[in-house]
Amino acid sequence: MMPDFFAVPTTWRHGLPRLQPLLRATLLTTLITLCACTPRYDWREVRGTNVPYTVLLPAKPSTHTRTVNLGGIQASMTMTATEVGNTTFAVGTAELPDPAQAQAALLVMKGTLVKNIGGIVRREKITLGSQASTIEFDAGPAAGKSGAGAGTAAPVRGGPANALHARLLARQQRIYQVIVVGTDKAIPQDAIDTFLTSFRLD
Repeated sequence: MMPDFFAVPTTWRHGLPRLQPLLRATLLTTLITLCACTPRYDWREVRGTNVPYTVLLPAKPSTHTRTVNLGGIQASMTMTATEVGNTTFAVGTAELPDPAQAQAALLVMKGTLVKNIGGIVRREKITLGSQASTIEFDAGPAAGKSGAGAGTAAPVRGGPANALHARLLARQQRIYQVIVVGTDKAIPQDAIDTFLTSFRLD
């Protein structure tokens, strides 16, 4: 007669009823912890207010306008942004007097954004043209630095922001700032890609 290799020994059978409640409790606790720690991304299409663009944002955004200094040029920038967990997703737009100033403003914005997180540029791609220009880059803490030690990083919930992923665009005299800001290595790559690649000018 073939032995039943899948039979549970008698001594184990009596132990299973005592283990099952503990296993269920452990699994439940693990699931609750995972749900609490995993940010929820509720993507929705958002259109610019009086500005011709569309973008996917992972939560309901808010919009505000303030004056910014772009290399000596005062401009009114409108930001549409939302926060999921410790990560901020934002689109900023402003209009400058002429296309040449808009192109120069991209370089100013790039330098300011990197300085604000106290980081360094890790990757960048620059395309400059007379009527249209784009700068795409990632920035993060310098070697040996992270968190509060990364300089004058802007604070977010859970710690200082020290990672930045950005697309900066200039089309004629209008500039666009599409950015993801959060803590280093804590931003899901698929969320970054979804947001940045969804941005379209209408």
